[in-house]
Amino acid sequence: MKLTKTILGALAASTALAGAATAQTELTLWYHGAGNDVESGILNTIIEDFNGAQSDWTVSVESFPQQSYNESVVASALAGNLPCILDVDGPVMPNWAWAGYLQPLPVSDAAIEGHLDATIGRWNGEIYSVGLWDAAVALYARQSTLDELGLRTPTLEEPWSRDEFMAALDAAKASGKYDYALDLGTAWTGEWYPYAFSPFLQSFGGDIIDRSTYASAEDVLNSDEAIEFGEWWQSLFAEGYAPGTSQDPADRDVGFNEGKYAFSWNGNWAAAATLEAGVDDVRFLPAPDFGNGPKIGAGSWQFGVSSACEHPEGAAAFVEHALQDKYMAAFSDGIGLIPASKEAAQMTEKYADGGPLAVFFDLSAEQALVRPVTPGYVVAAKVFEKALADIANGADVADTLDAAVDEIDKDIESNQGYGH
Repeated sequence: MKLTKTILGALAASTALAGAATAQTELTLWYHGAGNDVESGILNTIIEDFNGAQSDWTVSVESFPQQSYNESVVASALAGNLPCILDVDGPVMPNWAWAGYLQPLPVSDAAIEGHLDATIGRWNGEIYSVGLWDAAVALYARQSTLDELGLRTPTLEEPWSRDEFMAALDAAKASGKYDYALDLGTAWTGEWYPYAFSPFLQSFGGDIIDRSTYASAEDVLNSDEAIEFGEWWQSLFAEGYAPGTSQDPADRDVGFNEGKYAFSWNGNWAAAATLEAGVDDVRFLPAPDFGNGPKIGAGSWQFGVSSACEHPEGAAAFVEHALQDKYMAAFSDGIGLIPASKEAAQMTEKYADGGPLAVFFDLSAEQALVRPVTPGYVVAAKVFEKALADIANGADVADTLDAAVDEIDKDIESNQGYGH
């Protein structure tokens, strides 16, 4: 009996040790999509599949409202309480990496092969984050409007020039059929301004900051080209081509669909609603070329690994699992954004070749330019937004841009160059 108990005890201890050896290590993921049931449902499916597909790691998720997500991460970083895997907005990533919230993500080259470049978050020569989707902006127009106004339909290969674009606005304005020729979405604030409007500046030949050094905005944001852009930007409102900063948000949402605007500068996320509204002949046109090539914004939410994570290899394993084409396609079908790879796009309802939104994948591949890849972007973006709003409201262009440069450069200096 005593021997039997000894044997049973040894077996129990052995079983416990074996169980401990094979137990999955828990990795916590923070996500910005609280309140979005479709998005959360897809993410939960990915997590459940990952947890069941291997025995090393188990991922659990905590979701936050997008409006408060960044603040929650910053506060937790200061308190030393970050999770292992972080969701991060693409243009914010360099700031979090510089601040020490993130560490490089050891993702394999094979996992990101063929992905849209803007979905891969690089800083200081290393990959810190990878996304499952991107977003792109196009000029919405009806083919019937183009035909009635006698306008050439621009293509990726032959976009409108500045003169052609302004001629199109003039024709729409002269027709008397529209409240405004162009809807720019000035009812929206925040990141929409640098995301949607700085590409116009970049196409003119300016930029928010000098990307060769990231040390200053001098002679870039207030260059001759930038001043030319600012004067053009101001003319859109002063001469009645577009509604100003007091635009009714409801008009932004449905104005083009209801025929109030001839053209609308809007993202792919709004395209499904336009199609559902019965605008059967809508065309998603490429950005005009203002002299230095057509540009649109790029870079959306991505996954990264926090500096507090003791198992970056586990975080990378989850990210690589999530980057499967079937999951990227599911997100695209669920929330309407652009899949990160062409293969995933072919699996979707709207972005496959011949699909109603397929052009957005090509726009992202051909015209996209990420916002300045610097920790100082989070400040520069707000300065740029205020400058453009002030110019739209009649402020002196040169003085406003000079003041914006001073403010951006002061921030860079006060942060010792942000490590550049």
